[in-house]
Formats: sequence, C-alpha cells, structure tokens
Amino acid sequence: MTTPHSELPPVSSAARESALVKRLAGRGAEVASEPPSVWFMRQAGRSLPEYRKAREGTSMLESCLMPELVTEITLQPVRRHKVDAGIFFSDIMVPLKLAGIDVSIEPGTGPVLTHPIRSKADIDALPPVDDVYRAALEPIREAVRLTTHELDKKPLIGFCGAPFTVASYMVEGRPSRDHLRTRALMTAEPELWARLAQWVADISGEFLRAQVEAGASAVQLFDSWAGSLAEATYRAHVLPFSRTALDYVRDLDVPRIHFGVGTGHMLKTIHEAGATTVGLDHRTPIPTAIETLPAGTAVQGNLDPALLFSSEEARFAEAARIVREGRTAAGHVVNLGHGVPPDTDPQVLTDLVAFIHEQ
Repeated sequence: MTTPHSELPPVSSAARESALVKRLAGRGAEVASEPPSVWFMRQAGRSLPEYRKAREGTSMLESCLMPELVTEITLQPVRRHKVDAGIFFSDIMVPLKLAGIDVSIEPGTGPVLTHPIRSKADIDALPPVDDVYRAALEPIREAVRLTTHELDKKPLIGFCGAPFTVASYMVEGRPSRDHLRTRALMTAEPELWARLAQWVADISGEFLRAQVEAGASAVQLFDSWAGSLAEATYRAHVLPFSRTALDYVRDLDVPRIHFGVGTGHMLKTIHEAGATTVGLDHRTPIPTAIETLPAGTAVQGNLDPALLFSSEEARFAEAARIVREGRTAAGHVVNLGHGVPPDTDPQVLTDLVAFIHEQ
C-alpha cells in the first residue's frame, strides 16, 4: 500500500545534487570523474511489456491522471534499464484536459480536439488560468510526490509540451504535417495568435511549476513541431511564449531543458527561451552545438533512434562517440535524438545504458 502523500518525507537532496542534475545545470566539471548520465525520451511507454500490461483498459489521458499508475509507469524503465532519471509519465495534452478542453487521444491518430480554435470567439471562450486550474493540478502534484519518494536519490524530470506545439494542436484540431492553419494565424492575425499562445504558456508554466514544487529536480519543455518554422518566425511568434512557460520555474532553481525536433538551425534562439540545457536531435552534431551555444550551456542527446534497430557494434560505436564529444560541453546528458520507438526491443536499451555507464 502506498504511503499517503501528506506523510511522505521531503525530496531527497541527493536527487537534486545528482550527477545528472549537475550536468543539466552546466556544472559537469564537478562530476567529470563519474560515469556518463543517461535517460531516454519516451523511456516509459509502449516498448515495455509491463507498461502495456499496466495500461490495459485505461485510456492515455485517464492513465496520466491516476497518481499511483503514473508512479508505476515512471518507475518501470528506471528499474529495468537502470537509467539515471525518471521522466514524469504524462502527455502534452494533459494541461489542456485539466483546463477543461475536450481533447482525446485516438489510437493510430493522436490528439484530437472536439472544438478546434477557429475564431476570436473560440479564444474568448478559453477558461481562465486561475485557482480552479491550479487546484485541478493536484493529481499531478500527488503523482510527483509519490514518484520522487520511490525514486529516492534518483532525480525526476518534469515534462510539458511547448506552447507552439500544443497551440498548433488546438488550431489544427489533430496532428498535421504542415501546420498551415497555425502558421496562417500567426501572420494573418498575430494578436489572436499571441492571446492563444499566452494562454497555453500559462497553463504549461503552471503545469511545470506544480511538478517542481512537488519534487521534480529538473524540467523539459518539448517542442515537437518547432522545426517546421524559420528562425525569424520562431523568434517573433513562438520564443516569447516558450520563455513564459519556462519562467514559471526560473525562481525554483532547477535545470531547464528545451528540446525541439529539427531545430538545429536555431539553437541560440532555443537557448534564449531560458534553457540551461539545449536538447539536440540526431541531425545536430554535438561539437557544432557546443560551438554555437553560449559558454556554460549544457547539451542533451543525441543518438539516432534508428540505431536501436541497427547492429550492437554500430550502436555502441555511436554512443561512445557521443559520450566522448559530450565531455567537452559544460554538461552533457546522453539521450536519443527523439523518443524511444514503440517497437524497440527493451533489452537493447538495457544493454545500451550499461555500455554508456562503462565509458
């Protein structure tokens, strides 16, 4: 039986002083003699048989709001793979759900909104980001408290979708390859876009803050679709709102990871949102990122997920190179260049973690 969260001891200071957290804060020199740190985006998910069993009969969004289930799923890859952190099990649509937006995740499709944003009236009708919303975050706080208690000395990384990606789902109504409606709204009606993006930034920021206040040792802002934008467009219409989301936890003194898929052309701008660590996808060479980013910036990444299906020799050779190149950064945490594919053999990840720790 799980201990009631009100009786749980405070978060272990060892978690927030772990090698992984120090590296994410750009303090890698302090732990240079320790083994490399590694975790994987989507490490808790469909690649694990125990995950599929735990989720039986429960929808994705429902499972994200069940604290004991969230804890179990978050812990599964930590137990199995011996990664150096848990990533909070959630979904980028959870803040919308908690704010009262009618959204579901359809198998084979992804997030689908019943009423996409199509007009000023739709934006006017968005619920306020107030004490009612903050109270609705209690299942998130409870899940974090339970999880950090179980992780003990290992850190928990909080998680949230970035305002551009989440707002794009709201405008498009479902996954989109080109985000035409979203990009058109940005330029045709920039004031309406700004109102929508600000609302998403606020619910996202509150979501992140709830996780940190409950015990998360770091956070990651994940922007799946930012790579579809030119840097000038991102700077004008997206950067201010990603910065707002991360500003919600700036005073809490935790590392902040900012990861965008396909954003190698604008690493400095991604950093300007307030990141201590910039996540790299597999297309961005680590030396290029280190040279481009301001001194003291940590990096995370960036093994190509396709190598999980390649030979062990190729996989290990690439991992060794990534570790070697990462040692020249102010801090480096090994990760994939995107999430773990659902049909990955779990043993491949377990063996990869063991190899990385030996470097």
